[in-house]
Amino acid sequence: MRPVDLLIIGAGPAGMAAAVTARRAELDVLVIDEQPEPGGQIWRGIETVAATERGKLLGPTYLGGLSAAEAFRASGAAYEPGSQLWQIEPGFRAFVTKSGKARIIEARTILLATGAQERPAPFRGWTLPGILTVGAGQILLKNAGQVPTKPVWLAGSGPLMLLYMTQLLKAGGKIGGYLDTMPTGRMASALRHLPGALRNMGDLFKGIGWSLALRMSGVRRIRHVTDIEALGTDRLETIRYRTASGAEEAVQADTLLVHEGVIPGIHVALALGCAVTWRDDQDCYVPTLNAWGESSQPKIFIAGDGAGIAGANAAALRGEIAALGVAVRLGRITSEGAAEAARPARAKLDRELALRPFLDALFRPRRAIFVPDDEVVVCRCEEIAAREIRTMAGLGRPGPNQVKAFTRAGMGPCQGRQCGYTVSHIISAAQHRPMEDVGFYHIRPPLKPVTLGELAYLSDEAPRP
Repeated sequence: MRPVDLLIIGAGPAGMAAAVTARRAELDVLVIDEQPEPGGQIWRGIETVAATERGKLLGPTYLGGLSAAEAFRASGAAYEPGSQLWQIEPGFRAFVTKSGKARIIEARTILLATGAQERPAPFRGWTLPGILTVGAGQILLKNAGQVPTKPVWLAGSGPLMLLYMTQLLKAGGKIGGYLDTMPTGRMASALRHLPGALRNMGDLFKGIGWSLALRMSGVRRIRHVTDIEALGTDRLETIRYRTASGAEEAVQADTLLVHEGVIPGIHVALALGCAVTWRDDQDCYVPTLNAWGESSQPKIFIAGDGAGIAGANAAALRGEIAALGVAVRLGRITSEGAAEAARPARAKLDRELALRPFLDALFRPRRAIFVPDDEVVVCRCEEIAAREIRTMAGLGRPGPNQVKAFTRAGMGPCQGRQCGYTVSHIISAAQHRPMEDVGFYHIRPPLKPVTLGELAYLSDEAPRP
């Protein structure tokens, strides 16, 4: 089978927009995605849900994905849903599993549109059944319209938190209380970015509308929560919290949803050796990219929230720009032609990004999220507590990979997606080193678990570059 011109990993806003643009440049495009339908996390199940009552309650932000999905379907790009990527070799050879069978896809260029993940937010008791992320709660709402029968408690901060609570209330759910973990002084630090944020007034007012809706609903909101502990025998039974003023309370709860913002999904990029840089304003690593979204590894492009958190609209625009960069790389259009074609998208992207400094300053997580107490489990897969990480960090100056070898933190099925940042932060604090010097885990294939039965479908005679 001949290589495709462009293999896109992910069918969210960036991946779909990139496919549409690349097809206009007459590129041979294949899009693979783990989900059964296009849309990514933000527009999950949009084709199925849009016309239902559930679609209406999810709101215009969600319904806006339907036109993007329709354009993607009409673009002529090949699309393989339900496909899980677990390795990419130079050349490029992508190893993918679908329906229990592994196979190889060859491509001339790669676009990673793998989106974001919720920021790991460890605290005492966070591994108890009954505790989920807000993103998980929203997936249940989007996929199946599932609404908890009992009042839920929520803890954390961020735009997604506000959006989900308004959606939950519209769906008939009940909220026991909202533990707002935004530290004191965050609004003051964010206000200096407000003049720039006004360039994207639509999204700014959208967030204000969510906050007003919650206030009018009468949801109990406990501000400036600094410490949370979940208690229970076999599942969550009680939440104990403390505020910046010193007030403490214990409340009964069956379900707790937590959220402290999102971070780029960089595991595939790291596995491919793409350079990353530390962004202090978003407290995460982001890939180092040129103006067209091309990484430090030639012919590997990255777009969407995987290139830096900016939201669905910005993700789609980055996808368009990256696809034009791919077309230049493959000689399908000239640099001048691409620059002219990209001008409208770049102007729109500039407006979309204008809001980010305000949001990043306002919703920056509290320090306890990054450096948890000794007894807090950091690596859920291997059940490694912060104390063990901190002890190892003090033995000389080991980095994340040495600590990983000593403790097995990061060796479980999630491969460090849930503990990698926490481990790096603990090392940074213990050794008084900046995060950009500490680094992250080395990511090795397989990127996702793969069975021997799936591997058996790979032919020894598969063509090699």
